[in-house]
Amino acid sequence: MHHLHIAAACLFNTQGHLLTVRKRGTQAWMLPGGKRDGDETPLRALVRELQEELQITMAAADFAPLGQFSAIAANEAATQVHAHVLVAHAPLQQTVQAAAEIAGVQWLALDQPLPDTLAPLLRSQVIPALRARNATA
Repeated sequence: MHHLHIAAACLFNTQGHLLTVRKRGTQAWMLPGGKRDGDETPLRALVRELQEELQITMAAADFAPLGQFSAIAANEAATQVHAHVLVAHAPLQQTVQAAAEIAGVQWLALDQPLPDTLAPLLRSQVIPALRARNATA
């Protein structure tokens, strides 16, 4: 099995909806972010990926850790994804523009039934962690 190390962001709009993305040629919706290059830190990788994929400019200080999660990759066969997931401190005020390999963006209401098209990591681990975090906030 191949192992993929990524950094991913939980970005919310002012209505509290979570930003999800879909890569070109795939069906699964997932968090924005991506693979770490070389010895790049998860935060550095995340800031770079958000700029490349969504034209969003953010800094490492804009995020707090949610946790580290692992699951079967949604779009790559025989691959386990290991994600450092970070949450933005404030609602996103910038316009999101799909770029690079991103084919689409959508905002997900966490208080509604979840669509079947969510990536396993997002559905089974990140959203429950976000819900638990919100319940104690």
